[in-house]
Amino acid sequence: MATIDFPDDLIQLERSAWKEIQAGALTVDTAQAVHAGVAEYVKAAREAGQEVARYDVEMGLKQIVRHPDAASG
Repeated sequence: MATIDFPDDLIQLERSAWKEIQAGALTVDTAQAVHAGVAEYVKAAREAGQEVARYDVEMGLKQIVRHPDAASG
């Protein structure tokens, strides 16, 4: 998977969702916000001519938030 340069707001959305997941309190609003953010990112990337798979964006974002040491190395 290629390295993806995620915007800070999308990373923050995923961090919020991860915190809620860990607390057993993920809300529909938070999940929908992450979903919409990923969809918006993928759409913008494709419009800019980048070949981006939604799956790669979702997994890359989770990697950065949930396993930051592994993502940086």
